[in-house]
Amino acid sequence: MPHTLDLLVVGDANPDVVLGPLDAPLAFGQREQLVADGALTLGGSAAIMACGAARLGLRVAFAGRVGDDDAGRYMRDRLRSHGVDTTALHTDPRLPTPLTVVLTRAEGDRAIVTAPGTLRSTTASDVPADLLAAARHVHAASYFLLPGLAAGLPGLLRTARSNGATTSLDTNDDPSGRWDPPGLDAVLAHTDYLLPNAAEARQLAGLDTTDLGESAAALAKRGPTVVVKNGAGGALCHDGRTLLATPGIPARPVDTVGAGDSFDAGFVAALLAGLALPDALELAAVCGALSTRAHGGTTAQPTWDEAFAQVTRNGKNPA
Repeated sequence: MPHTLDLLVVGDANPDVVLGPLDAPLAFGQREQLVADGALTLGGSAAIMACGAARLGLRVAFAGRVGDDDAGRYMRDRLRSHGVDTTALHTDPRLPTPLTVVLTRAEGDRAIVTAPGTLRSTTASDVPADLLAAARHVHAASYFLLPGLAAGLPGLLRTARSNGATTSLDTNDDPSGRWDPPGLDAVLAHTDYLLPNAAEARQLAGLDTTDLGESAAALAKRGPTVVVKNGAGGALCHDGRTLLATPGIPARPVDTVGAGDSFDAGFVAALLAGLALPDALELAAVCGALSTRAHGGTTAQPTWDEAFAQVTRNGKNPA
């Protein structure tokens, strides 16, 4: 079957309520605290990545679950408005759509509180075989939040590869704090690109080191090329032989929610456009930085031309 789809994204889709920045510790005891900004926006690592990739010009489809509720209808409408095919965004008749509250602080840190809802019922069977066969690349997100999907992910990614696709995984945070589920190595064996942030890379590698390059090298030995997002520090990449790094671009972030997912979108779009790994890393860092220009994970996601122009101004034109 020909690849009629650039990207299939599998994972979480939920509304985010983003509030902040908090200028004092969160107070309980029925105290009311005021913040400067608040927004209801499209959330979920997989959903934000899908929107970023569509904004960059890719043909994108999304597979996952939402509930039969207003939050689910909001997510379906928002994904469609960003140009994402939601044919495989299934409506669960029993569980509600996941909900996330993101509390930000002025220094860029944030706390994330999620009610999982349909994340608990999402499985590999929610991914239609025809979409899996049609995609040039398959990306999965939020591994630790989706235990049912995680169990079937090795087979899903193996099938994608057998159809000629490349694959990627962004595990995101592990709420349990264990970081070593028994099935992760089976997933990494079929993952071309692992896309953690710096904290996640250190935890996944399990090394007693602050050297991100060492953590990336250790993870690369488990199969994938490892691409580590390091916020204002840019990003680095280890393919099992060579360590690459990029400083990214200077930015004054308004909101960093979803920046890592926009990075993922930029990296995959660059690879599918045929850019070499160093240039894909730089373009991805640019996409992550530009996405912080406005509140919410998708509001300021760049177009391909906007991102490419920043790379060119850095003196490295991938063309």
